[in-house]
Amino acid sequence: MPCPALPTHEACDQARRSRDPRFDGLFFTGVHSTRIYCRPVCPAPFAKRVTYFANAAAAEAAGYRPCLRCRPELSPSDGAWRRGDAAVARALKLIDQGALADAPLAALAERVGLGERQLRRVFVERLGVPPIGVHGTRRLLFAKQLLTETALPITEVAMAAGFGSLRRFNATFQEAYRMAPRDLRRQPGAATRSGGDTLALRLGYRPPYDFAAMLAFLRGRALPGVEAVDDTSYARVIAGSDGSPHGWLRVSEWPGGEHALKLELHAPLASRLLDIVQRLRRMFDLDADPHAIATTLSADPRLQPLLHKRPGLRLPSGWDGFEIAVRAVLGQQVSVAAARTLANRLAQRFGEPLPTPFRDGLEHLFPTPAALAEADLSTIGLTRARADTVRTVARALLDGRVDFRPERTLEDFAARWVALAGIGPWTAQYIAMRALGHPDAFPAEDLVLQKAVPGDGSRLTAKVLGARAEAWRPWRAYAVIHLWKEALATTAAASVPPGNTVSRIHARTGTREATTP
Repeated sequence: MPCPALPTHEACDQARRSRDPRFDGLFFTGVHSTRIYCRPVCPAPFAKRVTYFANAAAAEAAGYRPCLRCRPELSPSDGAWRRGDAAVARALKLIDQGALADAPLAALAERVGLGERQLRRVFVERLGVPPIGVHGTRRLLFAKQLLTETALPITEVAMAAGFGSLRRFNATFQEAYRMAPRDLRRQPGAATRSGGDTLALRLGYRPPYDFAAMLAFLRGRALPGVEAVDDTSYARVIAGSDGSPHGWLRVSEWPGGEHALKLELHAPLASRLLDIVQRLRRMFDLDADPHAIATTLSADPRLQPLLHKRPGLRLPSGWDGFEIAVRAVLGQQVSVAAARTLANRLAQRFGEPLPTPFRDGLEHLFPTPAALAEADLSTIGLTRARADTVRTVARALLDGRVDFRPERTLEDFAARWVALAGIGPWTAQYIAMRALGHPDAFPAEDLVLQKAVPGDGSRLTAKVLGARAEAWRPWRAYAVIHLWKEALATTAAASVPPGNTVSRIHARTGTREATTP
């Protein structure tokens, strides 16, 4: 019986023969004669006898090695299995964050509410490989990318990929790929390597991808001093493990039309490389499957033309959960521009400054929860209620009442946040969208959505809108982004003055939450 995560054999055949980039990462092709596995987009000549695998880990478990030509480490992850609230999705997100690097499988199983044997069985049934296989392949492929694209010493590559010792890394790499790490760097097909204090890495995605729309969203909310967004790139200051300023990064399009973004890391720490890459993949929504999302949402006649108009629209997330949560609170009852002004004042006043700016527009970090827990926020123009809410959020994160742990279900996450004074359902769902990148987060209280769905000037109630959106699961957040984008475009076309706020009534306390999408 084929693995449920794998497309049909006919679909795999057709995608492989047409080198369809929409299937990149959704399956891999194991070539019997060479015992090598490839991406669907591999330019190598077609082989006759092949086996299809749902993921790279399953291919490696079957004894196949990654192709040096198409480089499976560059393919996006199968987002359908890493998104949402299913146990497999939550476990995969934890594995992506290194949960099995320093803890046993039993600890991972406990975090997602399953027994160890049950979790292993579910992984084998759904993905064709146990969790430890996913973890092992993930870190080996990341090491392979670093060896191919950077000049990092092999010791630092081993550290970045999560290996505790160079000896263990060399042995594991040799056993899996039948070559020593140093030999990979001698391959003629190796990419041009970056040197000095800057690393450049590819971050692959499945097309279509509207990078311009992503930048436009982030540019309207960028914090001067912390972030810099122009027409072609996003940049920000990053902190070390101790929370102090360490370096900065820049994300732009990879040249030559390749389906990838270019990540430039300046003064990177090897120990943080994988975390940085995972944050950016979530932030820029690089593992989404546009075809799967469109298949579900296009069944609604209101959404179908929006998806056709903007097929590459993605779900913009954020770098840091606390930063997004504070921004959401500051945005209540004010416009995006006003919220950005308040956030800029807060970052300037309470964020740690850099001794020397990394570059123009990158001068300090966003404040930590500890810096804001007892801060006097009246000096930046916040109302007493809003200042109280910001401090409440900071304290709640410090004492563990709320968090951004990937094993939380959407329901559990939202319930914890709504329990805080000043946080309503809209804000909780917005934080889930922007901080977690949760694909099914849905602020049903949003007035813009309530008016945008009927599209005839009428307004749905939150209850009716929620019922309508049930058919959009598990991709409701993408429907939100499309409807917000369309509403803003319609407003601009009608020449309505910008900066108008949208108010909502907090369903639990009666306080007002407001923002502009």
